[in-house]
Amino acid sequence: PLVCEQGLKAKLYDELAPVAGKDALETARKLAVAEGIFCGISGGATVFAALEACKKAPAGSNILALVPDTAERYLSTPLFSNIEAEMNEEELEVFNSTPLGQ
Repeated sequence: PLVCEQGLKAKLYDELAPVAGKDALETARKLAVAEGIFCGISGGATVFAALEACKKAPAGSNILALVPDTAERYLSTPLFSNIEAEMNEEELEVFNSTPLGQ
């Protein structure tokens, strides 16, 4: 927190893009389900902000979103509360179609 506070005071950024907790959680879940990127809430916020930046960026721009965390510590939190501990039939079918599931 102190590093963030000092960085904000020093204006070491081009733009500050606050992200609502709801949007960060939803994006982290989408990353896990759709992309297989298992990240935490701050990672979801980072990608949400990057996607919003893409909407304003000129055509041909390159935007990087660095997601340095993992979601292991969030398994028992609201981030993944809607995910069952065991695979459902559809997930089992996908798993069984992989070399590991053979």
